[in-house]
Amino acid sequence: MSFQGMSTADLVRIADAGGGFRLDAAGRPTDDLVEIAAAASSWGTRLVFAGMSGRSTDDLVKIAGAGEGCVEFEG
Repeated sequence: MSFQGMSTADLVRIADAGGGFRLDAAGRPTDDLVEIAAAASSWGTRLVFAGMSGRSTDDLVKIAGAGEGCVEFEG
């Protein structure tokens, strides 16, 4: 299943319900990824954000902090 075409609101709902997924996040704004990661942290849901090699360290830290250990990054 591809999650790329789903809205941020839908991805937040899935993560907030405890559903984990892998997302090619290269084209998504950092603030959207922070919102998704924060939703996952409430359940300890595992998220994998791919396509992250172009992000700054500050962006990665912001996303990781919101996810509280629930987010894994792939290049």
